[in-house]
Amino acid sequence: MKALLRFGLVLLLFGKLGGIEAGEPDRIGIHETFGDGFEASRFLTPIPNKNTSVRDGVLWTRGESGGKYPPMVYLPVDGKDMTITFRFRHLGPGGWLWFFVDGDDGFGSVDHMLRVKLLRTGVQLQVDSHSLDPDHPQRQNTGRPADPVSGAFRLNEFLPLEKVDLSANEWREVRLEFRGAKATVDLDGGTWTKTLKRSCFNAGKRKLLWMQNGGERGIEIDDIQVIPAD
Repeated sequence: MKALLRFGLVLLLFGKLGGIEAGEPDRIGIHETFGDGFEASRFLTPIPNKNTSVRDGVLWTRGESGGKYPPMVYLPVDGKDMTITFRFRHLGPGGWLWFFVDGDDGFGSVDHMLRVKLLRTGVQLQVDSHSLDPDHPQRQNTGRPADPVSGAFRLNEFLPLEKVDLSANEWREVRLEFRGAKATVDLDGGTWTKTLKRSCFNAGKRKLLWMQNGGERGIEIDDIQVIPAD
């Protein structure tokens, strides 16, 4: 009986250290190919919905949300140092894809950390750090109130657009690697790459977000992987 109890405690501890409890999807190591084993419960966004569904083994998002922003898909994650990869392709002309990494803001809440703007003419990065100072010089949107939980203000650092021809409707691979305060973003295996060092990157990552302006033909996403560094 004691041996069984010890075994049960070990399993419980292992589950909590891994961030997995009964009925909770794995947020540590993720590999979603949208095949026969697709786990919709992994996502915070209900799938299917009016804009997003799984079709022919990929995640397909199209149309307009009817709100202020284009359709979005959310995936919870949990960890600091990690590698994130996914593939995407446009099915029609125009449009763009914004990929967000949300994380701890350093003051007790969760907000945007890094945005990768995949435009048809290039790639632009935006770093979103945070401060309790309402007069911080990097606070661009002074009309945006402080976070209701942490009281922190979002600071926006817009990097210049780097020209890359993304006009062709073909599969492309995005790779982000977070190690401490360093983040490396790579497109198509080195076709375009950028490494940044910011203190906010050393915080925990909590959510991934794909904002998709793909028109009626839409955007497809496939082969999402979240790999912890250790």
